[in-house]
Amino acid sequence: MTRTSLEATSAYYSASPMTRIFRWGLGASQQLWPALAVRAAYRLFCTPLPPKWISRRRSWSPDWQIEQWPFENASLTLYTRRTASTAPVVLLVHGWGGHAGQMLALADEMLKQGLQPVLLEMPAHGRSRGASSNLPQFARVLDYAAARLQQQGGTLRGMVAHSLAANAAAYAASRGLAAGRLVLLAPPASPLEYTRLFAHVFGLREATRAAMQRRIEVREGMLMPLFEPAAVGPRIRMPTLVVHDRQDSINRFADGVAYSQAIEGARLVATEGLGHRRILKDGAVLQQVCAFLA
Repeated sequence: MTRTSLEATSAYYSASPMTRIFRWGLGASQQLWPALAVRAAYRLFCTPLPPKWISRRRSWSPDWQIEQWPFENASLTLYTRRTASTAPVVLLVHGWGGHAGQMLALADEMLKQGLQPVLLEMPAHGRSRGASSNLPQFARVLDYAAARLQQQGGTLRGMVAHSLAANAAAYAASRGLAAGRLVLLAPPASPLEYTRLFAHVFGLREATRAAMQRRIEVREGMLMPLFEPAAVGPRIRMPTLVVHDRQDSINRFADGVAYSQAIEGARLVATEGLGHRRILKDGAVLQQVCAFLA
């Protein structure tokens, strides 16, 4: 991350009184009980913010069917239109701390283009059960959801993923994800940078951050560098579109460039002034994504 990105994201989280309380508690535990500080940091790092109950209150039109699938020790929530359709399926996935409603504008545009959007809500997000999640679990979710949708008879035309889910989607695609096309919206290039951002926001020492990273890698059986563009890009064989805004203050524009360069034949769409989330609602972006998929 650039210094600008670090400052912007840090300011976003630091504005919360709860963040200041966690920062104080982690700082004290690092002094008195370092092992406890690592466990607490791990738990907090894997807890999506803002809390999922905020997006759970969102009301959905009766046109949408809401279904839950058990997954690991949590669940997944899927949103599909009630009208029966044999149109090609496109899986839409929100990012860390997000929810399915953020993908509605894109889903509406896809319906106009004759595609069948399926909105997926990750564990510990929105209506899905679970208190914590992480990037490796996101990747497992995508593999499972894609396979199950195809098992149910759908033709999976593509997958569209935003932010951290885009990182997970690229990893899953490099491991043979069963989807025809891949769209990465504002993808982060390095989960390691997220641990550094987290450490900066919550005042963690480097030793605590490194121990937290090892704890995640040991528990999930995946090393963080395996998620970076240089590792996943050469293994992705499906047509790929990357959309990233030059003023994104959460994930650097250079991250999107890195994916577009690492994936053979990938196309990069660079936007201006949309930031990290407005690309999910911009009409020109929605049309380009739908045209790529259709």
